[in-house]
Amino acid sequence: MGAIFEPFLYIIGLVVSVYFKIVVVEVVLHWLIYFKVLEPTNKYASKTVELLEKVTQPVYKKIREKIPPFSGFDFSPFILLLALLFVSRLVYRLSEAIL
Repeated sequence: MGAIFEPFLYIIGLVVSVYFKIVVVEVVLHWLIYFKVLEPTNKYASKTVELLEKVTQPVYKKIREKIPPFSGFDFSPFILLLALLFVSRLVYRLSEAIL
C-alpha cells in the first residue's frame, strides 16, 4: 500500500525543494541589489528578479495578509522558507514511515 504513495511523496518533495531554492535565490539577488553588488540596471539581474517574483509574490501576498511588514522589514520570505522546511521534513518522515 505504501508503494502507491512513494512517487507522490517524491514529487512533492522535489517541488518543495525547487521552490525553496527559488526563494533563496530571489532573496540573495535582492540583497545583492540592495547592497549595490549588482546594479539594478543590469538587465540579466532585473529579468531574473522579475521572473522569480512572478513565482513567489502570490505566496508572499498571502503571508503578508496574515503578518504585515514590521518596521519596514518583510518577513514573508523567511516565513515561507520555514514553512517549506517544515513540509520538506514532513514529506521525508512520511516517506520513511511508508518504507
